[in-house]
Amino acid sequence: MKLSLKSLLLTATMLTAPAVVFAEGNANPMVGGAEMSMEMNIVENAVNSADHTTLVAAVQAAGLVETLSGEGPFTVFAPTNAAFEKLPAGTVETLLKPENKDMLTKILTCHVVSANAMSDAIMGMIADDNGNHPVPTVGGCTLSAKMDGDNITLTDEQGSIATVTIADVRQSNGVIHVIDTVMLPAAEEAMANDSMMSEDGNPMVGGAEMFADKNIIENAVNSPIHTTLVAAVKQAGLVETLSGEGPFTVFAPTDDAFAALPDGTVDTVMMDDNKEQLTKILTAHVIPGRLTVAELTSGLSGKQFNNFQTVSGDALSVQVTPAGNAYVFDENGNAWEVTTADVMQSNGVIHVIEGVLLPR
Repeated sequence: MKLSLKSLLLTATMLTAPAVVFAEGNANPMVGGAEMSMEMNIVENAVNSADHTTLVAAVQAAGLVETLSGEGPFTVFAPTNAAFEKLPAGTVETLLKPENKDMLTKILTCHVVSANAMSDAIMGMIADDNGNHPVPTVGGCTLSAKMDGDNITLTDEQGSIATVTIADVRQSNGVIHVIDTVMLPAAEEAMANDSMMSEDGNPMVGGAEMFADKNIIENAVNSPIHTTLVAAVKQAGLVETLSGEGPFTVFAPTDDAFAALPDGTVDTVMMDDNKEQLTKILTAHVIPGRLTVAELTSGLSGKQFNNFQTVSGDALSVQVTPAGNAYVFDENGNAWEVTTADVMQSNGVIHVIEGVLLPR
């Protein structure tokens, strides 16, 4: 894969325009206050954009400069500095570390297509596909191209939507379209990369850095795969409790876990009239104390369980497989794997799980 983020940076600078900008006649739009030469390649142009310093730095850290300077052709959807700033706090700094180069490369190449696709061609493909055209990228992600009025939008595998704010910035080796949001791979892939560690040794969650000197709430709000859980905690009035001294052990279901519940379940329990039920469900995910997975599974062998009482008064059980994978069982017999363990907090520990634990 030979790609360079620098080209992405160039196009993003025109994001300041209120509507999408197209090239007029044979002229290229300016990006970040800089002229874009059709005789220069993506990287040569990108380094001139004041609005894409983050993208340029990322392309350099991922080792994609040579690739995106090559023959191509490439279509690059280029997020601006402001787009990167919308990511959870600490995400960019963590991704730029040498040990996280693979994940950075994955994210960047999810913005690149091995073709020269001008905006009129993209709009034509959207129309041909009844308003939703799949866009396979070099990074293996598939984006969904749609129209929002006169604007082209892209939806990533996590449901985030980017708008093309500057289109058709022609390069000698392709074209750049500036976008206002960073496109990310599927949440499952983000979780698979939670083996990335922050400086204090904590696993990352959903691609975001987790800080051991911050509390459960302060870290949870930065995880892009826990937006439903955070909204539910706020609705239940548990923010102050889970920001307190604790310590607490929290089993944290992902957004996909909540989405897997029967249709309408989340909307129903989030109603004001159902606050008591919501509180019971959430506190059935919390055990008093700071228990690592090693402590939760201590002494287990075969099909044995360790049993615990949650803050809600309900029971949960933990089992470990011969391969060392921990599973949490609720009172209904549902079993969910711990996908990211031992995310240490100032007031406890979080274990990410793939399903919602339901009390009887």
